[in-house]
Amino acid sequence: MENLKQKIRSGAPVVGFGARYSFAPDDFKKVAEQGIYDFAFTDSQHSPFSEDRLVRLAAMAADCGLPLHFRIKHTRNTHLIGNHLDLGPSGIEVPQVETVATVEEAVANFYYLPRGVRSHGGSHRIGDPSTGPQEYADWWNDYGVLWIQLESVAAVTSAYNLAKPGVDCLSFGPADLQMDIDHGGHPGLQTVDDCVAHAVGELEGTETAVCFRSGDPEHRQRYLDMGVRVILENAKI
Repeated sequence: MENLKQKIRSGAPVVGFGARYSFAPDDFKKVAEQGIYDFAFTDSQHSPFSEDRLVRLAAMAADCGLPLHFRIKHTRNTHLIGNHLDLGPSGIEVPQVETVATVEEAVANFYYLPRGVRSHGGSHRIGDPSTGPQEYADWWNDYGVLWIQLESVAAVTSAYNLAKPGVDCLSFGPADLQMDIDHGGHPGLQTVDDCVAHAVGELEGTETAVCFRSGDPEHRQRYLDMGVRVILENAKI
């Protein structure tokens, strides 16, 4: 059975839902039983966060057979990616990325040798941490999912350069992106959808997919038709 990383790389549509920090095990179970979601997502950039709660959320998701994706608090926190992953999530999103240097640091801290420099350890890691260090590293390097979030026109116009090897998705922060559009302006990128279409075109033929927070499931097909391959929605419980 293909994992989430493999499914994204295959070009198949992938849909996830937002899991609030208040989610209880029954909430996860109700959403998972709908059978329409491939992963869960939780956030620390704009939400309360504790390491203990992340461990519990990751365990809830795993009990339901769903990988948990986690957005870190700040662009400059890429050095903590390994620590977050040791707590159980299956993937990481880095917000407000503008530079290739940030992407390279994220990739390095996300992957183990020989692809990165992530430190080996952590009893709450997803998968089987009892395996040998390199065996686990090889498994993780083919399993973990890394998103880089675009939240400005400058980032969108750099999409191709930011899609470094090891980046599974370029995701969108539509609220911040809209504010940047309103205050800056670009002759060819007047709307968030213009930016999405630009990124889809830039990434054609690469291994990196475009992810969009469509929110309402009613918008899912419109973005899939635009070439978006990963959709993040608000779950209905």
